[in-house]
Amino acid sequence: MAYLSRRDIDDLKPSIERAVYKTLGNNDSSVFRVVVDCLTNGCDRRKIADKLDAYVDSKKAGRLADRIQDLLDGLESTRKLKKRSYDDDRDRDRDSKKGKRDSSRDRDRDRESRARESFLGRDKDKHFSEKDNNGRKADALKSESKNNANLPNLKLPQPSIYGIPSLPTGLLNKGDAEKARKIAQLQAHIKNKLSTGILGNAIQIPIIPNKPQPLILDEEGRTVDKTGKAIQLTHVAPTLKANLRALKREQYKDKVDKRDADNSETRFIDPRIGLKPSVRNKRALRFHEPGKFQQLAERLRMKAQLEKLQNEISQIAKKTGISSATKLALIAKSEGTSEDVPEMEWWDSVILHDNLETLNQQGKIAIKHDSINNLVEHPTQIRCPTDPIKPVYMPVFLTKKERKKLRRQNRREMWKEEQEKIRLGLEPPPEPKLRISNLMRALGTEAVQDPTKIEAHVREQMAKRQKAHEDANAARKLTAEQKRDKKIKKLKEDTSLGVKVAVFRVLHLHELAAKKFKVETNAKQLYMTGCVVLYPDCCVVVVEGGPKQMKKYKRLMLNRIKWEEDVVKDPDGNEVPNKCVLVWEGTTKQRNFGEVKFKVCPTERLAREHFKKHRVEHYWDLAYSGAVLEQSSDLVD
Repeated sequence: MAYLSRRDIDDLKPSIERAVYKTLGNNDSSVFRVVVDCLTNGCDRRKIADKLDAYVDSKKAGRLADRIQDLLDGLESTRKLKKRSYDDDRDRDRDSKKGKRDSSRDRDRDRESRARESFLGRDKDKHFSEKDNNGRKADALKSESKNNANLPNLKLPQPSIYGIPSLPTGLLNKGDAEKARKIAQLQAHIKNKLSTGILGNAIQIPIIPNKPQPLILDEEGRTVDKTGKAIQLTHVAPTLKANLRALKREQYKDKVDKRDADNSETRFIDPRIGLKPSVRNKRALRFHEPGKFQQLAERLRMKAQLEKLQNEISQIAKKTGISSATKLALIAKSEGTSEDVPEMEWWDSVILHDNLETLNQQGKIAIKHDSINNLVEHPTQIRCPTDPIKPVYMPVFLTKKERKKLRRQNRREMWKEEQEKIRLGLEPPPEPKLRISNLMRALGTEAVQDPTKIEAHVREQMAKRQKAHEDANAARKLTAEQKRDKKIKKLKEDTSLGVKVAVFRVLHLHELAAKKFKVETNAKQLYMTGCVVLYPDCCVVVVEGGPKQMKKYKRLMLNRIKWEEDVVKDPDGNEVPNKCVLVWEGTTKQRNFGEVKFKVCPTERLAREHFKKHRVEHYWDLAYSGAVLEQSSDLVD
C-alpha cells in the first residue's frame, strides 16, 4: 500500500467516520484515531485489522478493515481517472500542435518543390501531357539551357549528380534538416530506379559532371589559376596514429640528414680524430686466456707453502729465543732519530776551553775551573701550556636556606622599586589579581550588583594571565637547531689547554664488524679524533679528546665491549681469546689526527710510516714493543 498524503487523509476522514459508525453503531474516537494513524503510516488491510483487535472484536475489526480498503480502492480509481483525462487532454493538445506543424511543413515542402521545378524548368513540362514523347521534353530542356546561358550574372546553386540542388544542411534549423534528409532519400530512390532500368523511357535528366580543375604550374613550380594568381592546394593532415608516427619519423630523418650535412660542411675538423658512430654496440663474449686459472691455483699453492715455511721458522726461532731479540733490535733501531748525536752539548760548552778534544797536561779534558762555583742556576719560569690564561676562582656554594633567603630579598627589592615607580606616576598601578575564589572579597558590592559581568571579566583576566605565561614559556623554549647545538656543546670539550690521548692495543680487529662499528661510532658520537691501524697480531687504536670524553671511551674499550667472547688465532696458529690493553694515556698540546678512520697496514714499516706522517711514531713503537714483549713472556712461561 502506498503512503497517502495529508490532503488525501483529510478528504477520507468523513468517509472513515461513516464507516466506523456503520460498523460499530457509534462514533468511537479511539477507533477512528487508530484508523487514521494506520493510513498515515501506510499500513495495509491485515495490519489495520491487527491494530483494531485491541479495541473491538475480530469480526468487526475485519469488517471495518474491508470498508477502509474499499475506500482506498475508490480513491485509487479516482486518481487513475483523473490521470487518464489529463493524459487525453495533453494528447489532444499535442496532436493539434503536430497538425499545425505538419501543415506548415507541407506548405514549406510545396514551396521548395515549386522552387525546384522553376529551377529545372519543370514549368515547361506542365504543358505536356502524360502521352508526350521524350523528344518534346528534350527540346524543352535544350531551350531552357539556352535561356540559362543568356543569364551569366545569375548565380544558381550547384546541382547534384541527379540534377536536384544540394542544400547546405549546416545552416538549417531542425525543420530544414528534415527536409534535406527527405531530399537525400528521394535522390537515392531516383538513383536506384535509374540503375535498374525501370525509368528507361522516363525523362533523361542531364548530368553535369563535377570535373577537377586543371593543374597549372608556373616557372617556379607554384600552383596558379587561369589568371596566373598563386593558389593554395588543400592539405590533408593525417589523423591515424600510425600515419602521425610515420610523419614524425620522416621529419626527424630530414632533421638528422640536414644536421649531418651541416656537420660535413664544417671546415674545422681534425682528420686525426676518429669519429665513433652513435650506435650502441652489442656485448660480445669475453673468453679467458688459456691457463689463467692454472696460474692462479699455482700462485695460491706457493703462497700456502711459503706461509707454512714461515711458521716453521718462527717456531724454531722462538725455541732458541732469537725471534724476540730480533724484533726488539728492529724497534730500537727504528726509535733512533735520523740525526747523529753531537759529541758536545750546548750546556757543556760553557765550562770547556775549546771542545772535548782539547786536553790539558795530565791528558784530561781541559775545563775552565773559574766558571764553576757553588751557585745553582735556576731556569726562567715559563707558564705551563695547560694552565688557563685567566685565573680560575672557586665558586661559592650556598645552602638551600641561604638561596631561599637571597631570592626573597631580591624579590623584595624589585617590589619596592615597582611601588616607588607607581607612587611617582611613572607606571600605572596593576589591576587586582582576581580569581573565582577571591571574587567577592576583592570587589565586594560590584560583584553583587552584576555578578555575570564580573565573572566574565574575571575569567577573561585569568585567560589573559594564562596566555602571558604560555607565551613566556614559548619564548624561552629552544628551537630544534638550538637544542642540537646545546647537545653538541655539552659533548664537545675545550681542548685549547691540552688534549687527552689514549693508545689501546687489540689482539685482533680485522673481521669483527660489530666491534669495529662500536669503536668508530662511539668516537664520532663523542666528537673525538684519532685513528685505527689494523696490523696482524697488533691492532692499535688512538683517540684524542677531553677528560669526560676520554673517561667514557675508556669505559667502552675496557669494560663495555666483551673482547673475550671472540676466539682468534695467535701468530703460532693457536686459538686464544681476544683482548684489549691500554698501552698509554697522557696529555698533548694539540691534536694530531682528524676524524677516526681505519687504516690497513700489512707490514710493520707501513704502519710506522702512517704514524710518522702524523708525527707520533712513538705511539706505534710503544704498542708494538709491548706486543713483542708479551709474546716473549708467553714463551718463557
